[in-house]
Amino acid sequence: MGKMVYLMGKSSTGKDTVYKELLAKEALKLNKVVPYTTRPIRAGEEQGEAYFFTDEDGYRMLEAQGKVIEARAYHTYHGLWRYFTVDDGSIDLKNHNYIIIGTLESFVKTVQYFGKDKVIPVLLEVDDGDRLQRALDRERRQDKPKYQELCRRFLADAEDFSEEKQKEAGITRKFSNDNLEKCLSEIEDYLLKYI
Repeated sequence: MGKMVYLMGKSSTGKDTVYKELLAKEALKLNKVVPYTTRPIRAGEEQGEAYFFTDEDGYRMLEAQGKVIEARAYHTYHGLWRYFTVDDGSIDLKNHNYIIIGTLESFVKTVQYFGKDKVIPVLLEVDDGDRLQRALDRERRQDKPKYQELCRRFLADAEDFSEEKQKEAGITRKFSNDNLEKCLSEIEDYLLKYI
């Protein structure tokens, strides 16, 4: 029976890097679940890699078809952005293991959809000062930096990933991503107990 590894963390905790490294680990045999979003594509992103990019009409069509597993809406400085997971036929937990990046909120909804025994939480942590610097460095590389959105996300993370919400979601194990190699080794050892 397959499992879904649910990778979470505040902004700029290195989720994308950890995700790519875990996908490459042959012992884990992970496949990716590509979520959907209505936010604009960033410089260097490609359709279908980290996200399927759509618009509000695309979201509403998938929702009307009953294919949306979980969805989050953020009122950003640049308008409403949605992030959501779709049951588009690409997830087969009877035969395969998967990995996806999400939030605590989306993790809880995904557990409700697939069952607690199918979804393994992996929560990354990084010192807030280091996260802020990482976020600023990344935003500066964009063609049109969105500093207001960076600040909104950074502040929202404090509430979205509060200790209380982590406890309510059943998160009992966290992984410090101050040293990537050590973090990856700890996560792999942890996952091999369940996969």
